[in-house]
Amino acid sequence: MGPMDEEPIHPDDAEDADGEDPRQRPRGVYWLPNLMTTGALFAGFYAIVAAIDLHFENAGIAVFVAMIFDGMDGRIARWTHTESAFGKEYDSLSDMVSFGLAPAIVTYQWGVARIAEYGPLWRHVGWLVCFFYAASAALRLARFNSRIAVQDKRYFEGLPSPSAAAIVAALVWLASDQTRMGLPGLLLAFIVTACAGALMISRFSFHSFKNIDLGGRVRFTHILFVPLFFVLLAVWPPVTLLLAFGGYALSAPTVWLVRKLRRRRSRGAAT
Repeated sequence: MGPMDEEPIHPDDAEDADGEDPRQRPRGVYWLPNLMTTGALFAGFYAIVAAIDLHFENAGIAVFVAMIFDGMDGRIARWTHTESAFGKEYDSLSDMVSFGLAPAIVTYQWGVARIAEYGPLWRHVGWLVCFFYAASAALRLARFNSRIAVQDKRYFEGLPSPSAAAIVAALVWLASDQTRMGLPGLLLAFIVTACAGALMISRFSFHSFKNIDLGGRVRFTHILFVPLFFVLLAVWPPVTLLLAFGGYALSAPTVWLVRKLRRRRSRGAAT
């Protein structure tokens, strides 16, 4: 058999640049983890629709439902060994809708119409803050996707978008039954939204909690915090969630500030 008689090699039959045989790769889309991602996407979409219909409490709750689905899809993919490039891209797009656009639109629908009563300048400030939050979420997700291979798994660079969305959603949920907040209350809400957006694109290192051993031993006093949290969540859900995620958002800047002050003191003592 001459060289011209050899069977042509199909691109799928050759090894790729990494030396991996493409025929050994699983093909298709795994339905279970992507079903969870679709659930997160639906919850984010529903949050937008609920905000348009002025049902702000439902909109805030929907963002937290999206967080539950978003936390499940990755874990299910790892537990069932069904991780795929498609799933990662789909999850990122879903995150942009649920934790980028949805909180921004919910805040716009809830706050901009109210703050516009105090003048057109405040209206412009309101929708610019909402856009800043959405743009920050997009930048945060793009940075995470581009550095996922080299990033320390123990920490997140910048506040994760679900945590930022939780702060905004809990705030709107808490204030959903407040008919008259006044200009100071509205300004505080938009300042919190802007800070959540700024923390997403910051360089602060937030603990990812991925290195926690769920099967390891812990102190009995630490276990008591779990039922206490759920009791508070059942009694005051928006307040509890706002304090929990707000505390997480403040943790990294606080650690950075404490370390900076300690370095200054040590330098002063050395001189």
